[in-house]
Amino acid sequence: MRGIYNNVLHAIGDTPLVQLNKVVGRHDARVLAKLEFMNPGGSIKDRMAIHILELAERSGQLKPGAVIVENTSGNTGVGVAMAAAVKGYRCIFTMPDKMSEEKVRRLKAFGAEVVVTPTAVPADSPESYYETAKRIARETPNSFMINQYHNKENIAAHYASTGPEIWEQTGGNFHVLVGGLGTGGTMSGTSKFLKEKNPRMRTVGVDPEGSIYYDMFHTGTHGAPHTYKVEGIGEDMVCGALEFGHIDDVIQVNDRECFQMARRLTREEGIFAGGSSGGAVHVAAGLARELGRNSTIVVILPDSGAIYLSKFFNDDWMKDNGFFEPTSGEASVRDLMRGKSHNLHTCTPDERLGPVIVRLKREGISQMPVIGENGDPVGMVHEIDLLGAIVDGQATREDKVETLVKPIEGIIHPDASIEQLRQIFAQDNVAVVVTGGKVVGIITKIDLIDYLARRQ
Repeated sequence: MRGIYNNVLHAIGDTPLVQLNKVVGRHDARVLAKLEFMNPGGSIKDRMAIHILELAERSGQLKPGAVIVENTSGNTGVGVAMAAAVKGYRCIFTMPDKMSEEKVRRLKAFGAEVVVTPTAVPADSPESYYETAKRIARETPNSFMINQYHNKENIAAHYASTGPEIWEQTGGNFHVLVGGLGTGGTMSGTSKFLKEKNPRMRTVGVDPEGSIYYDMFHTGTHGAPHTYKVEGIGEDMVCGALEFGHIDDVIQVNDRECFQMARRLTREEGIFAGGSSGGAVHVAAGLARELGRNSTIVVILPDSGAIYLSKFFNDDWMKDNGFFEPTSGEASVRDLMRGKSHNLHTCTPDERLGPVIVRLKREGISQMPVIGENGDPVGMVHEIDLLGAIVDGQATREDKVETLVKPIEGIIHPDASIEQLRQIFAQDNVAVVVTGGKVVGIITKIDLIDYLARRQ
């Protein structure tokens, strides 16, 4: 039984392992969920935050009256803000605009200042939440930056706490560890500890479609990332806090799988966890079917569902974003694609602009998805960009497509509703249909108009 703590920071850690009973089958491996949302700040990031801050205090990097600056998807910010409230520091956080409003409000509740930045920009853009945080730190006297994405102490925090806890709770009697890859610190540090205890332990990272980690792990290279909805996992840059040497495999999930499993966890297991937890459990459940009843899997659930009530726990949001199966009689993107009269035309990053221009003209199209070797979406090349670059003398017909590739904005799943297409078009985007990490179609406004006209 827990005793009385001097302050809330001493309550970090010692989170329970709970067996999952309904989202896995009777003949599947045993799956134990590590409920990290039961940390006082609501996520596993409490562990890393207090570890790095107290280390910085001891080393003199973090001085009295300092301002802590950090780029965060929300949970690290809460762990830091909670510690700052106890210790008397001021905080400034940068966050991408795809994060839930609950996350922003929660940080402000701790007295932190929040700067919201665009999501769909490269990591090295001055507008990104990484670079914005760096700029604020440079401009703010007596500032300290956690630097969670590249700080090796992120790994050390989980090597010192999460790994030993799981080992002690299970007596070392399990076979596979599953967890999402965000900064990479959780899986790198926890896996490192566990593999030192048992080199035969299998460790599996979970990465969402649109992130770079899956390709980086399996091929050593990656194409351009694209946007995805699930928060807290995946990345558009290589992080110093991720060490693939401690991880045996990386398995990819999509937004739908993450959100549907998170909702199942709540309704069937009574576990109110976030979308990244849903993705991790989706992978764990798949592995449980493969391994059978004589194996045990531990899966890390990083945060709570309470900060996603306006998103995937909202039925209207799920429907609007195409994550529910269309209801009877409701048209889907798949229905529209069945009636399309023209084929999908794509190009690769190393093709020359000249032939691509010829194909755009020949096919009567104004944009073309750019795909990697495995059919994964890399970006989009637009007729207007080609024209502008050539007219301005910034490119020639011999230059490669990669010089003019733009991020894909309007990605949609085949099972999404027609209503979601309208939302994409309202932002003046074409819709790129992606499933299984591969581009399977492109839909324009005229395609939708033609489809609706034929239905009527």
